[in-house]
Amino acid sequence: MSVLDIIGNVLVVVGALVFVIAAIGLVSLFDPYTRASAVATAAGVGVSLIVIGIVMIDPSTANVVKGAVAIVLQLATSAIGGMAIARAAVISGHRFENGTDTEALDALDDRGE
Repeated sequence: MSVLDIIGNVLVVVGALVFVIAAIGLVSLFDPYTRASAVATAAGVGVSLIVIGIVMIDPSTANVVKGAVAIVLQLATSAIGGMAIARAAVISGHRFENGTDTEALDALDDRGE
């Protein structure tokens, strides 16, 4: 087993642990906004670590290109998805956890615009 294999396997395990921590967050966090933030962050970071680890386990030019494309698309879509979920929660009237600063939302009309 080479050094790249070891590092790749460690990155895959760390990426999987990010998802486990996010799953715990889904159960323990109180409102849909923090849950969406946890899932979007985990999706971006966890998938990136797993893809980098897999590319290190099986390095080739094609895999590096595929991995880079997958990471860029995952980071973009997880951020957009998290924002869309949080916006939908605001528009549907879900309450925030006590102590959340909502001043920036006070100017929004009933449709969230």
